[in-house]
Amino acid sequence: MRDLSDIRREYCQGGLRRDDLPEQPMALFERWMEQAKDAGLSDPTAMSVATVDHSGQPFQRIVLLKRFDDNGFVFFTNLGSRKAKHLAENSKTSLLFPWHSLERQVHITGEAEKLSTTEVLKYFMTRPKESQIAAWVSKQSSRITARSVLEGKFFEMKQKFSKGEVPLPEFWGGYRIKAETIEFWQGGEHRLHDRFLYNKQDQQDWDIERLAP
Repeated sequence: MRDLSDIRREYCQGGLRRDDLPEQPMALFERWMEQAKDAGLSDPTAMSVATVDHSGQPFQRIVLLKRFDDNGFVFFTNLGSRKAKHLAENSKTSLLFPWHSLERQVHITGEAEKLSTTEVLKYFMTRPKESQIAAWVSKQSSRITARSVLEGKFFEMKQKFSKGEVPLPEFWGGYRIKAETIEFWQGGEHRLHDRFLYNKQDQQDWDIERLAP
């Protein structure tokens, strides 16, 4: 077994105190997201999405956050994908933003709801044409024999849609994760990290707790 126990570093970019916290967690999330973007992180919107299959086996994958507001966190995907099938059976999920270089994490738990066709179409029309075509090409999570299968299908669909707009595939959609808890983690010296958990009480109010690191 490869021993990795000697890999460690101190977290010393600053702490997080109760007085720093707004009453609404989305205000702090927006501030941290802007700081992640300003820091030049390569994928500040990348988040891990966790789902569970019918046997209780957890799965995780990285997707990109496309919108967020007080109503939740939005991402788009193929509705035939493994994660979509899981969410159809169990809508509970969690998200994780791992902003390592800022010594921060944000962990969210909640439930997923499908977006309306209008919401999906509005976003789909903003995508580059090649990305729109790619949505038609991949039967996400299914097995394929070789990359050339994807490339051939992409060329075929590119020819098909070369002279017009690319229509929205009926199997392509999105989800809004309606948060029930949002945890903010800030690294601290000597492993004395700062963790604050927002628990949703009702439509407007959140309870805030400090957690041990």
